[in-house]
Amino acid sequence: MNALQAAISDGMTITKRNALKIKRAPDQLGGAIILPIVFVLLFAYVFGSMIDVPGMSYREYMVPGVFVVAIVSGAQITGYTLTLDLRKGIFDRFRTLPMAPSAVLIGQTLCDVLMNLTSIVVMAVVGLAVGWRINSTPYEAVMGFLLLLFFSYAFSWVTATVALALRTPEVFNNVATVVSMPLMFLSNVFVDSSRLPGPLKVVAEWNPVSTIVQGARELFGNTSPAMPVPGAWPLQHAVATSLLWSVLILTVFAPLATRLYKRAVSR
Repeated sequence: MNALQAAISDGMTITKRNALKIKRAPDQLGGAIILPIVFVLLFAYVFGSMIDVPGMSYREYMVPGVFVVAIVSGAQITGYTLTLDLRKGIFDRFRTLPMAPSAVLIGQTLCDVLMNLTSIVVMAVVGLAVGWRINSTPYEAVMGFLLLLFFSYAFSWVTATVALALRTPEVFNNVATVVSMPLMFLSNVFVDSSRLPGPLKVVAEWNPVSTIVQGARELFGNTSPAMPVPGAWPLQHAVATSLLWSVLILTVFAPLATRLYKRAVSR
């Protein structure tokens, strides 16, 4: 068995281990689901009547953005779990086992994909209940969900890197909150980014979250010809750029997280 096969095999073992942890502590999964549900209900029934989207229902416009909110929120569980394992000395036990160094991170990020899949399914059901509809072909809809899951996997490596750099759950939670809130709200998740003033508009249009949201809206058919044409290149080619963002994130953060993990377990 070569190194890649060994890493994948060990990673699947760690994935099963983390899935059992979620089964025994379902509050982790609940936390990743409840916040997006609150956003759906809050914006659908409280703010939705005050936000106008030309040519379509605001609820159809909003729900793909909430999918991405769920992904960003859920990815923080990766970092939090890693910092807890680091504090409890779990990594020291893994170091004594004949396993690939990257297996722990592969297992954690794959487990997060399963959690995000569950979260997205719940969000889709809630979205359908409040008026969201898929107006594209079944193939495009499946591609939309796969695009979201691919980004969720890539973004989990970002939070893993941050967690291994910070090393404590409390500091990680504070930093993750400070970073994730601007990512979600300085974007087109809840409002059209073209409505934002000057510099904020530029930031929102080049925000990776905006690109993923726009790509999901296009694949789900939640767009309208009456809406303003995006001015930024990433939003004009949202699906392709979303894939590029995900590949770039994986290329940068997967090796970096693995290096930080090796440094953490070598101390």
